[in-house]
Amino acid sequence: MLAYRHAFHAGNHADVLKHLVLDQVLRYMTAKDKPFRYIDTHAGAGGYALKGAQAQKTAEYREGINRLWSRADLPPAVADYVHGVHRFNLPDAEPGQPAPELEKGMTPPLKLYPGSPSIARMHLRPGDSMRLFELHPADARTLAAHFGGKQVQVLHEDGFAGLKALLPPTPRRALVLIDPSYELVGDYGKVVACVRDAVQRFPEGVYMVWYPQVARVEAVQLPKRLMAVAPKGWLHVRMTVKQADAQGFGLAGSGLFIVNPPYTLHETLQGVMPWLVQTLAQFDGANYLIEEQPA
Repeated sequence: MLAYRHAFHAGNHADVLKHLVLDQVLRYMTAKDKPFRYIDTHAGAGGYALKGAQAQKTAEYREGINRLWSRADLPPAVADYVHGVHRFNLPDAEPGQPAPELEKGMTPPLKLYPGSPSIARMHLRPGDSMRLFELHPADARTLAAHFGGKQVQVLHEDGFAGLKALLPPTPRRALVLIDPSYELVGDYGKVVACVRDAVQRFPEGVYMVWYPQVARVEAVQLPKRLMAVAPKGWLHVRMTVKQADAQGFGLAGSGLFIVNPPYTLHETLQGVMPWLVQTLAQFDGANYLIEEQPA
C-alpha cells in the first residue's frame, strides 16, 4: 500500500508518544561508548511541514506537539523531546544533518516536525550509523535528498524484508524501529513475523514496535502476540487520549512495544505518563497503561 502519507498526521498525539520514547531509548544507547546502528523499517519522509496542505488538512499536530510547544512545566523526559523538535525548527536547521544547538530560553515558531530518522540523526555520533527503509517513491526521494553519506544509507525497498539482511549488525548493537502504517490488516501479522525473525537472528537488539489504537481486533491482539514472541525482556506502554467516533472509527491512542528496553525506561514513563495523558487528553476518560516483563 503506497497511499499512506504521514504528513497528514505529523506531530499528533501518537507521534508525541512514539518520539518521546524513541528519544529516551536513543539517549540510553548513546550513553555507552560503543557505536550502534539505528534501523528504521518505515522511515517516511524524515520531516514534515506543518503549514503545508497535507498537515493542514487534518491539523492533528494542534492536539499533539502544539500543546507542549511553549509550556514551562514539562517533565524532564518531555522537555528533552520537545527541545529536539525546537532544534529542528531553527532557521538554519537542515533535515538529515545534525540539528544546531538552541540558545537558552529560545522557542522558535512551530513550523516543522521531525520524523523518526531526524530524531535519531540528532543523537548520531561519529561511529554510529543509520539504515532507513522507505517504499513510497516520493518519500524515498525526499529521504535520499536530505540523508546520506558514510553514516546514513537510504534504501528504497520493503523494510520488513530488508531488515533480515541487516541482522546481526556490525557493530553488534542496534535499535530497530518498526512503524508501518497498518492500513493493510496484513501489516499486523507482518510485524509479529518480523519481530520473531529479528529476535532469532539478533537476540541482543533493541526493537521498538509502534501500533495504533483503533477498532480492529488485530490492533487489540498485537501486544499479546508480541509478548509471545519475546517472553522475557519487554515493555509495553499505551496512551488513550480521545474517543472513537459514533461508528467506532478514529485513532483513540497508540502504543509501543519494546523488546530489550533500557532498564531506566519503566521508571521514566511512570513519572511522565500521568502528566502527558492529562496534557493531551481530549475526553474525560483519557488513560494510559505501562506493563513490563524484565529479562
